[in-house]
Amino acid sequence: MKGKLVIISAPSGAGKTTIVRHLLAQELNLSFSVSATTRSPRSNERDGVDYYFLTEEEFRKRIARNEFVEWEEVYSGILYGTLRNEVDRLLGEGRNVIFDVDVVGGLDLKEVFREDALAVFVSPPSVEALEQRLRNRSSETEDKIAVRVAKATAEMTFAPKFDVVLVNDLLETALAEAEQLVRSFLYSNGQ
Repeated sequence: MKGKLVIISAPSGAGKTTIVRHLLAQELNLSFSVSATTRSPRSNERDGVDYYFLTEEEFRKRIARNEFVEWEEVYSGILYGTLRNEVDRLLGEGRNVIFDVDVVGGLDLKEVFREDALAVFVSPPSVEALEQRLRNRSSETEDKIAVRVAKATAEMTFAPKFDVVLVNDLLETALAEAEQLVRSFLYSNGQ
């Protein structure tokens, strides 16, 4: 049985990681595709679990060797990408794969995997709500919050290019809707 892919994308602070963690806890045969990044780990993040933390030099060497399914320089000097061997390994184990990726990366993955992938755009109820969520994290400086809000505003224009837009206003509702969407996608066509 061929595995399917679930792409969860959103502006920073919209709740995509919370939704991904919820979906992983359900009985959906999902495995998390660990992305690579050049950014520094946050205090609660572990290498190989949350991300593969690479130097910019190592990341660029892997780009040159065509080791990424997709990659992007999200912020100046900060790169993110999906390693080809990570996806191949999970699919080879007969698993469905879930991605927690930025908006451009999500669209790139959808382009590669087409009908085998469900691309979900998680939208905050408003840009103002998103800004408040970023402030509540207490992990960003005011300058970084301003950059993330500006980027999020631009990213929201990509929402119609995704298979479905999931508005994360009330978390419990968004989690239930995400689970139903993913379950329907994974188990359609006899899987």
